[in-house]
Amino acid sequence: MAKAVASEDRHRPINPLAYVLVAFRLLLMLALLLVCVPLHYLWRLLGLNRLWPRIFLSGIGAVAGLSLSRHGTRVPGALLLSNHVSWLDITALSHAANSAFIAHDGLAQFKFLKWLCSMNDTVFIARHKRSDVSRQADQIREAMDHGATLTLFPEGTTSDGTDILPFKSSLLGALEPLPEDAVVQPVALIYRDAPDVSWVGAEPGLDNFKRILARLRPVRLDVHFLPPLQGDALANRKTMTAAAHDAVEYAIKAARTGSN
Repeated sequence: MAKAVASEDRHRPINPLAYVLVAFRLLLMLALLLVCVPLHYLWRLLGLNRLWPRIFLSGIGAVAGLSLSRHGTRVPGALLLSNHVSWLDITALSHAANSAFIAHDGLAQFKFLKWLCSMNDTVFIARHKRSDVSRQADQIREAMDHGATLTLFPEGTTSDGTDILPFKSSLLGALEPLPEDAVVQPVALIYRDAPDVSWVGAEPGLDNFKRILARLRPVRLDVHFLPPLQGDALANRKTMTAAAHDAVEYAIKAARTGSN
C-alpha cells in the first residue's frame, strides 16, 4: 500500500502555493553556493582541508528539510558501502561522515554537476573502460591513504527505501586487492517516509527535486553506521558486497519491524 500511495504522490501536481517554498529554498541554496565556492578556493590556495564542500552539502540538506539521526559509530577514513534512496543521501553522508564519493562517470557529462562533485573530491569510475581501471584504483587508494572517507552505492541505482537491491560487486573492481589496513563499513540509510521521498522509476530528477523542496514536513533519516567488515568478508569484492548487503538489509528490516 505504501508503494502505491508513494507512486500516486510522485505524479500528483505540486500545489501552486508550495512553489513559494520551493523558490525560497532555491534562493537559500544559491546563497550557500555563492558563499561556499569562493571560500573553498581560498582554502585550497592555503593548502587547507576540504571544509566548505561539506558545509555546502550539509546546508543543502538542511535547506531541503533533512533531519538526521545518527546510530552506531563511524570509522573515519573508511570505505562506506551504503544503500541508495535519494539525492539527499549525498548531503546526509557528507554531513554525517564527512564523506567524499565514488560515482559513475555518467555524472561527469553534466558540467555543473561535475564541477560541484570535483570540489568534494569525487572519484569518477568508468566500469566500461577497462583501460581506466588501474588509474581509478590509484585514485581511490590515494584518497584512502590520505585518510579520506569515501562512499560507494553498490546498488548502482536508487531503490524505494523500503527494501534493498542487489549490490553489484563489479563496482568494487577498482578496490581489488583492497588497500592495506583499509576499513570497509556498511551504512544503512533508513528514511522514515521512504516511499514519499525516494527517487525511483521514471520520475525525472528535477521533478523529484521540486517535490522534496515543496514538502512542509521534514525528511527524517536515520543513518546507521554498522560494524566494519572483518575476516573472510574482506577476501574479495564479491565477499565484501555480499556481507555489506546482508548487513544493510538486516538493519533495514529490523528498523521496519521496530526491532533493535
